[in-house]
Amino acid sequence: MSVLELETYPTVLSVNQVSKKIGSKYLVNRLSFDIQKGEIVGLLGPNGAGKTTTIRMIVGLISMSEGDILVKGKSVRRHFTEAISHIGGIIENPEFYGYMSGYDNLKQYQRMTEGITKGRIQEVAKLVGLEQALHKKVKAYSLGMRQRLGIAQALLHRPSILILDEPTNGLDPAGIREMRDYLKQIAREEGIAILVSSHLLSEIELMCSRIVVIQQGELVTVRDLDTPQNEMEYVKLKLRIDDAGRAKERLQRMEEVTIAGIAAEQREITVVVRDRHVPRLVQALGEERIGLYRMEESRESLEDEFLKWTGGNCIA
Repeated sequence: MSVLELETYPTVLSVNQVSKKIGSKYLVNRLSFDIQKGEIVGLLGPNGAGKTTTIRMIVGLISMSEGDILVKGKSVRRHFTEAISHIGGIIENPEFYGYMSGYDNLKQYQRMTEGITKGRIQEVAKLVGLEQALHKKVKAYSLGMRQRLGIAQALLHRPSILILDEPTNGLDPAGIREMRDYLKQIAREEGIAILVSSHLLSEIELMCSRIVVIQQGELVTVRDLDTPQNEMEYVKLKLRIDDAGRAKERLQRMEEVTIAGIAAEQREITVVVRDRHVPRLVQALGEERIGLYRMEESRESLEDEFLKWTGGNCIA
């Protein structure tokens, strides 16, 4: 992508007040969010939230009732062919000819799409780690290898955004980690934006820089996952010490610290303090010769936050 293109289209995907209505029911209602070049964004929501409907509208499998979707500034409504040319995706499990090699399957796609060279096939095979298996028959591929072949196919025409619906579905822990690493590598090295829909919140937390949470077809929140800690923010810390009683007495005299809990038998005390006052807390314990063995930040997991946002509904 040229510098001029980056300046003209800093946002790769823009979902603008999009709705999908069937009869009197809205499956998606005035949904808006953006995705930038090179970032991985997770699309989360409970059962029936509208995730799959949203993805299908983005890739043009179903029409929008209201609003519009722009891909690199091109409207899916008004310039469908141009907009879709910038999208690569796996909406369901990728299907291939099992009796053919991975290379021959990619060649089939090459024949249907202009501008794809043999060199590009080798390039994407290397990117997703299929160089050694490219000439093996697909029926001998593991599920993880098939998923990677699907991503390779989706990348052949050099899309600006990759859209994946449950890319780690059915993979074992090693395969999940492998898929996560490849997606992060693709975003970093190819500069491709990635939208991932998944029910594995722990994976989303490790993979994505942002999440978009929807419920009943409406936007609940957009949340950055890798924003650096602001020194003015409060943090909750669990301290492992040698004398919880003395620590409590000392910390109660500090205006900057609030004691949130104490477990004397386990020699643990939990405090809430502004991030910039943490060094002062450690210094106070040291001055009292209270041994500090461990200090851990106690943060809510993405799963805990998700359940709060959605009222405890199941994810899918």
